[in-house]
Amino acid sequence: QVQLVESGGGLVQAGGSLRLSCAVAGRTFGSRAMGWFRQAPGKEREFVATINWNGASTYYTDSVKGRFLISRDNAKSAVYLQMNSLEPEDTAHYYCAAGINAGIQSSPADYDYWGQGTQVTVSS
Repeated sequence: QVQLVESGGGLVQAGGSLRLSCAVAGRTFGSRAMGWFRQAPGKEREFVATINWNGASTYYTDSVKGRFLISRDNAKSAVYLQMNSLEPEDTAHYYCAAGINAGIQSSPADYDYWGQGTQVTVSS
């Protein structure tokens, strides 16, 4: 079993920054890829970023490249998403997820544990 708890969301003006954190409980954390997804009202959940088991590989959706940075600290069982230059289009509920495997993966079907999410709202 893996349990994930996100934090760090909030209301920020366009151009601002937020850092999301995901605390992970579970012995398999260090062998899993981790990902961040988001879902805006009326839209499907979409992939944002992923990081492999040791942090050596990352992958981002095009709309956040150069603005967001995913990282992990296996000693602390945590994953982070640093979000800079936020835009109103980034407004969504953000979810942390634990991958089924160790390598980077962008499909929700490749993740088997999910947190409850944290809301990010960017005002214009």
